[in-house]
Amino acid sequence: MARKTTLKKPASSTKAANLFGIALDTPPMEARTAEALPQGEEWQYEPKWDGFRCLAFKDGSEVTLHAKSGKPLARYFPEITAMLAAIPVERFVIDGELVIETEGHLSFEALQMRLHPAESRIRKLSEATPARLVMFDMLLSPEGRSLIDLPLTERRDALEEFARRNARPRQLVLSPFTTDFAQAERWLSSSGDDATDGVIAKRRDGPYEAGSRAMFKVKRLRTADCVIGGFRYESDSAEVGSLLLGLYNAEGKLDHVGYTSTLSDEDRPALTKRLEALQAPPGFGGKAPGGPSRWSTARSAAWQPLRPELVVEVRFDQVTGQRFRHGTTLMRWRPDKDPRQCTFDQIAPPLAPDDIK
Repeated sequence: MARKTTLKKPASSTKAANLFGIALDTPPMEARTAEALPQGEEWQYEPKWDGFRCLAFKDGSEVTLHAKSGKPLARYFPEITAMLAAIPVERFVIDGELVIETEGHLSFEALQMRLHPAESRIRKLSEATPARLVMFDMLLSPEGRSLIDLPLTERRDALEEFARRNARPRQLVLSPFTTDFAQAERWLSSSGDDATDGVIAKRRDGPYEAGSRAMFKVKRLRTADCVIGGFRYESDSAEVGSLLLGLYNAEGKLDHVGYTSTLSDEDRPALTKRLEALQAPPGFGGKAPGGPSRWSTARSAAWQPLRPELVVEVRFDQVTGQRFRHGTTLMRWRPDKDPRQCTFDQIAPPLAPDDIK
């Protein structure tokens, strides 16, 4: 039997404090990074979505959205607050992910554009690229019952019943799940563009542990063959510090897409000589690396263009705006690969949640 939760009173609404049974600043349950998925009948697997984590609270016509950090999100997603306010249910608390689809794929860049100070700009974006809320847990039922101490199986049953009655196509959708380990492994597959951003593993008998890393996440680490279009020297050194990576766009021009700096110290001297022998402009015929920033020194910002002859395979996790969001890991050199074969189709983003099977 679930214990009765003592509420923290939200500043905006005394009514909400009495009804929710859950504080508005409740932190979401989080996940620890793992190298591999746990196996066993006690585990449930769900796709990891590339979006903004969001706890959605509703009490009557009042809707609030909170990010994982606890900061309010409602002003940036007016279409979501309006949609939730219109649902004919008096109250609920849902845990989910805000995502935006562009051309059939998720776009983290479109989400970042929402964090804009101008309300007029946000309104325009909400109409041009509307967000959706992908639901994967429920903390408070429409009947006003706290579910946080119940096992995941019961919370999921309540969420599925809510979704059956209230889901909105392309606005409010239910995240799929599986207890089939083989299916979860397929979601992690690095082949094709229909895989997810990763997989979350949750204990089916576990309660909702707010603020705790009680789940496991395994990121979908993908690989791509990239052309080395340039390099940067290490700061205060005559040896290479990082390789600048490129992919050929639809116009046949080489665009800069990121970097890798996972080079061993023993390889740097020989690699530096090899790269210096290939120096020639322009390096990148399409989008080139940016110039200095306020954090960079003149030495670290400068880059050396190369003839596009060398190809490396790198491992990456996420892509934003057709660029690797983080640094990549050098896997191996690809002397067997024609640089012209290194194109953007290798880093296509995951499909939207409606299309995951």
